[in-house]
Amino acid sequence: MAKKPKWVIEKEQARKASAAETVWLFGLHAVRDALMNPRREKLRLILTPNAAEKLADAVSASGIEPEINDPRRFGAPLDPGSVHQGAALEVKPLDWGRLEDVAISAEGAALRLVLLDRVTDPHNVGAILRSAEVFGAQAVIGTRHHAAPETGALAKTASGALERQPYLRERNLADTIIALQGMGYLVLGLDGEAEQTIEEALEGRRDAPVALVLGAEGPGLRPKTKETVDALVRIDFARDFGSLNVSNAAAVALYAARA
Repeated sequence: MAKKPKWVIEKEQARKASAAETVWLFGLHAVRDALMNPRREKLRLILTPNAAEKLADAVSASGIEPEINDPRRFGAPLDPGSVHQGAALEVKPLDWGRLEDVAISAEGAALRLVLLDRVTDPHNVGAILRSAEVFGAQAVIGTRHHAAPETGALAKTASGALERQPYLRERNLADTIIALQGMGYLVLGLDGEAEQTIEEALEGRRDAPVALVLGAEGPGLRPKTKETVDALVRIDFARDFGSLNVSNAAAVALYAARA
C-alpha cells in the first residue's frame, strides 16, 4: 500500500483536531446567547445557583441540564482571571459555511465585509464582531493562522455578537481577497498613509459590495496584502497625530463605508 504524502497526513490530522475542538464560553451574556442559539452544539453547562436563577429561561429553552457548582469551587476549566459571573458553557465552534455563501448571502442589501490581517487579540476581534453586527456586515474574516481563534474571551467581548455575526477563518488572506474581487467586491485596505479617504474611494460606488481590510496595530497591513487590494484608503483625522485602536478603526470604517 502506497504511503500517504505528508501534506495529506497533515490535512487529515488538522481535520480530526478541528472535529475534537471545543470552546468554553463564560459570562452571563455570552452563555445566554449561546444557549439561545440553535446553531450551537452545546456540551456542558456549569452554573452557580445565582447564575442558574438568572439564566433559567435560556437553560429551559436550550434543553441542556446544568451542573450546579458552589461559587467557591467553580469547576469549569477557565483561566483564573476569567470573569465568568458563575456561568460557563462548553460548546463546539460555530460553522458558518463557505466564503462564497456568506459573502453573497444578503439579497438587495449593500454587502460589506471586514477582513483582518493578523489581528490576534481576541478582545479586538470581539469588539470588531460587535461593530460588524451593528453596521450590518455580512461577516468578519480572519486567517486560520495568526488570527484570534474563537475563545471565551473573544465571545465575552463580542457580547453576544459571536452567535449572530459570521466569523470565518480562511487559509490565505491574499487568495481570499482575490476570490472576493472575483465576486465583484471592491476591496479597500486601511493604511494611515494612503492618499485617499474611504469616502473618496467610494464616491459614486456605495452600492457596490465592499470589503475593508484592517491590519494589526503597529505593523498594519502586510506588503502582500497592500499589493492585492484594489486601493489603499485612510480614515480622515482632524489632526495630524490622530490614530485609533484597530477595533475602533473598524467601527469608523464601517460607518464611513455605509451605503
